Amino acid sequence: MDTDGKRILVTGATGYIGGRLVTKLVADGHTVRVVVRSPQKLKDVPWASDVEIVQGDLQHADTMREVSRDVDTLYYLVHSMGSGKDFDQREAEIARTVAEAATGAGIRRIVYLGGLHPEGVELSTHMRSRTEVGRVLLESGTPTIAYQAGVVIGSGSASFEMIRHLSDVLPVMPAPRWVLNTIEPIAVRDVIHYLVGALDLPEDLNRTFDIGSREVLTYADMMNEYAAAAGLPHRKILALPVLTPRLAGHWVNLVTPIPRAMAMPLIESLQHDAVTSEHDIDRYVPLPEGGLTGYRRAVDLALGKMRGGEVETSWAGASVVDTEADPLPSDPQWAGHTVFTDVQTYSSTASPANLWNVVEGIGGENGWYSWPVGWAARGWMDKIAGGVGLRRGRRDPDRLLTGEALDFWRVEELVRGERLRLRAEMKVPGRAWLEMRVEPEGSGSSYYQRAVFFPHGLSGRLYWFAVLPFHGFIFAAMARNIARTAEARADAVGAPAA
Repeated sequence: MDTDGKRILVTGATGYIGGRLVTKLVADGHTVRVVVRSPQKLKDVPWASDVEIVQGDLQHADTMREVSRDVDTLYYLVHSMGSGKDFDQREAEIARTVAEAATGAGIRRIVYLGGLHPEGVELSTHMRSRTEVGRVLLESGTPTIAYQAGVVIGSGSASFEMIRHLSDVLPVMPAPRWVLNTIEPIAVRDVIHYLVGALDLPEDLNRTFDIGSREVLTYADMMNEYAAAAGLPHRKILALPVLTPRLAGHWVNLVTPIPRAMAMPLIESLQHDAVTSEHDIDRYVPLPEGGLTGYRRAVDLALGKMRGGEVETSWAGASVVDTEADPLPSDPQWAGHTVFTDVQTYSSTASPANLWNVVEGIGGENGWYSWPVGWAARGWMDKIAGGVGLRRGRRDPDRLLTGEALDFWRVEELVRGERLRLRAEMKVPGRAWLEMRVEPEGSGSSYYQRAVFFPHGLSGRLYWFAVLPFHGFIFAAMARNIARTAEARADAVGAPAA
C-alpha cells in the first residue's frame, strides 16, 4: 500500500484504540500529531518522542484550526462515555468543531470509528450520539470514512473485560434477555487494520462501512467461549425478562471492574442485534494477512497478552466521567483550599532502588501493604456508590506509566526512582491524592508518604474526620510495611540491603 509520507492528526490518542493506532502509524513511518488535554498522560508511552504532542481541547475552534494545518488525514476516535443532560448535543457540537476545522484546513480525509447497530430501531442515547457524530462528519464537506464496529475484543478492552469478569466470577449467571441477541465481535488487531487501511481509500469516498469478524454469536456464546479458553467449566446463563439496562448496569458495576458510568453505555449497546449488514469494505481494503481473527482466537490472544504483561492499552486509561482532574497544587497549604494531610516517614536499610521497586509495584495483586480488609471494604463502598472500586487493578505488575489507572487511583505524576503521585478516582466528597517519595539516606533510604484531601463543603469535612481514626494505623502501617518489604526482598535474594 502506498501510505508513505502521510501527515496524520489523531484525536483520542490516550484512549484504548487511539493509543494502539498511533503505535502502528509510527511504526509505518508516518508523521503523527496528537492533540490531548493533558500531555502529561503521554509522558511515558513508548511513542511519545516520535510524535508531535499538542495540548488542546477539541471544543476550542482556534485550537483545532491550528492543529489541523498541514494534515492529510484526521482520525476522530473520541467518545467520552459521558452522561448527563444534553450529553449527545455536546458530542455532536465537538464533532462539528473538529469537522469545520478539518474542512477549513483542507484535510483530505476524516476517519471515524462508530458503533454497529441495526436500522429502524430506537437506539440508546450513547449509540444515537455515536451515530450522530458519524453523520456530522459525513456531512462536513471533508470525505469521511465512518467505520461501524460491534464488540471489540482485545487485551484491556472494556468489552472483553466485562465478558472476562462475568465469566470468571459467576458459574451460574442470571442475565437480561439481550444475552441471546446476536453479536458480531471484532478483534482489536482487525480494527487497527481497517483504520490504517483507510489511508489508501479513494479520496472522494464518503460513506459508512460495517466491519466485523464475519462470525455471529450470542453474548451467552461469547461468555462460554471465553470460559473454555480460560479453562473454566461451562457457564449456565439464565436469560431473565426482569433485568432492565439500569439494573444490569448496577450488576456489572458490582461484579466487574467496569464502573457504572461505563457499564451503562456498554450494556445499552447490546439491547439490539449488532451484525454487519454489508461487506463492501472488502472491495477497498484487503483482509488482514491470514484472514480476519475469529472470536476464540481473539480471546486466546488477549489472554496471552495479559499473562505476559503485554497489555498495550486499557479501557482504564480513559479518565473517569465526572472526576475532577486538576493536578495537586505544588503547595496545597497555599492553594486557597481547606486542606487535610496525613504525613508518614520511615527510614529503611533498603537501598533506594529496592525501596522504589516496592513503591512502583503497589496496588493490584500486590495490594496496599496495610489492612487488606479495610482497603477491600473501601473498594466495595465505592462500587456500591457507582465508582471504579479496587478491581481495575494495574496494567503491568511491576511498571507504572503516567496517566494510567491503578485500582481507584490515577497516576498523576511519576518520576521513576524518586516520586509517585496518585490522584483519587473513588467517589469522595472532595479531591484526594497520595504521594510517595524515595530518597537516599546514609547507607539506606528514606520513605516519605503524604495523603492530601481538599474537602467539598461540610460533607467533605465530616468524611475526613470519620475516616481519621483509621488513617492513624492504615497509613502508618503502609509506610512501615513498604519499607520492610523492600528490606525483606533484598535479604531474600542475598543482596546487601543498602
